[in-house]
Amino acid sequence: MDNIESIQKHVRNYLMVFGALAILTIVTVGASYLQVGVVLGIVIALIIATVKGSLVAAVFMHLSSEKKFVYILLGITAILFLVLMFITLFTINDNAGIHVS
Repeated sequence: MDNIESIQKHVRNYLMVFGALAILTIVTVGASYLQVGVVLGIVIALIIATVKGSLVAAVFMHLSSEKKFVYILLGITAILFLVLMFITLFTINDNAGIHVS
């Protein structure tokens, strides 16, 4: 019986996320009819898309139960991003390829 209750809980979560995605899709269509500037329109669209993507990633991809792994990957990504940014900063004063007479 415990297994059946667990499955029902997961199905209930999936249906709730499906409902939220359906409502957010309607909100997206409604937002497309708003008479706002381009920048504000992009911000609104990105916020809605981020919420929808987070729901899909957390529930359907089971990332909500993988918090430690996700944080490790985010840390590695941040470190590599900083390394790449510092590499480009160190090449600003580089004179390679410039012909000096």
